[in-house]
Parts: sequence; structure tokens; C-alpha cells
Amino acid sequence: FDGAIAVGLLFLLPESEQSALIARVADVLVVGGRFLFTAPIEIGTWQDMNTGIECSSLGRARYEGILKASGLRLLATWEDEGKNNYYETEKLG
Repeated sequence: FDGAIAVGLLFLLPESEQSALIARVADVLVVGGRFLFTAPIEIGTWQDMNTGIECSSLGRARYEGILKASGLRLLATWEDEGKNNYYETEKLG
């Protein structure tokens, strides 16, 4: 695949499943493929207001480590007007 998007999803998973999902996405991307996901840059947990599920943010540094271990590199992060944090990544060759 040339790209994948996980907006409002990743942090709904436990840490081990977040890591596994990132690795799986990396496996299916072509070299140079992009992966965009949202997750807070801070480490923390909270209850999702829509589902009641406990959410977990691993924090920017941990996400960067998982990305690197999966063969992805972080290109950019940004915050939208709703205070959602985006991570734009690229698969390395």
C-alpha cells in the first residue's frame, strides 16, 4: 500500500496492540509509503467519552521508538484546531 490512516483509533488499543498495529502497517507499506495516525504527544490514560474504553497514549518518544523499530521514520507532528496530535510517517527502504 502507498498509505494508511488511523485517526482516532490507535490510542483505543493496549500498548502491545498499538505496537503490533504499527508493525503490521509498516509490513504492508511500500518503501516511501506514508502512515498518518493520531495520538497525544503526552503519556497518559483516560476514559473515551464515546465508548467508555480506557485509552492509552504512549507519548511521542515511545511512538518514535516503535516507529523506528518497525522501519518507519517520523516526518512531522502537528496539532489541529481540536487539539488532536497527528504523526506523519514514512516507510524506509
